[in-house]
Amino acid sequence: MQCEKYFSHSSYLKKHMITHTGLKPFHCKQCEKCFTRSDNLNVHMLTHTGLKPFQCKQCDKCFTLSHHLKVHMRTHKGLKPFQCKLCEKFFSRSDILKVHMHTHTGLKPFQCKQCEKCFTRSGSLKRHMLTHTVFKPFQCKHCEKCFSRSRTLKEHVLTHTCLKPFQCKHCEKCFTQQSHTLKKHILTHTCLKPFQCKHCEQCFTRSHTLKEHMLTHTGLKQFQCKQCEKFLPDLAI
Repeated sequence: MQCEKYFSHSSYLKKHMITHTGLKPFHCKQCEKCFTRSDNLNVHMLTHTGLKPFQCKQCDKCFTLSHHLKVHMRTHKGLKPFQCKLCEKFFSRSDILKVHMHTHTGLKPFQCKQCEKCFTRSGSLKRHMLTHTVFKPFQCKHCEKCFSRSRTLKEHVLTHTCLKPFQCKHCEKCFTQQSHTLKKHILTHTCLKPFQCKHCEQCFTRSHTLKEHMLTHTGLKQFQCKQCEKFLPDLAI
């Protein structure tokens, strides 16, 4: 017995047993994805048509499958039936719970092919891949800066205003960016220093500070003084 699942028909059991073999004999002709079952392939083919016939009545979102719409409706109802066994967090979808579990294990299975960065989610890897391209479709209306992600543009637009909507829970400081500035600031309230130097035992709260520290081992001096011709390895010097 490989798992505890039960089925109402022997044909369903046979289809399920393929999931334990790891075999994926059904290939999509339009992309490289493979599937264990033919019905899963048929469902996947809808993603190539662009059709999204199932629309949410409470918002404008549309979906290719009725099941995806049902799962989406949980966000409007506030339903979160999937609980993490290691902490008290609840989630509306099982796949989000699986991704969350990586935060407890430390696993980052999605690696960038162009650099050594790894990510816990495939979506995070896709967004990261845009940093390796020149394509930046989101342009700021206030200046000439362009961005690869709409979220980064939204955070940037706040720099043109006096708004700082993201406040630190530990102090009264507020920031324009949540994903970048606030998260780095929060580390200053903890004893965590996740960025360690490979050449010595020093640890840092920020990756940028580690990069500047690494210059002390290489001898490179990339920061030039504007008042004289001296080059320095660190801006803080």
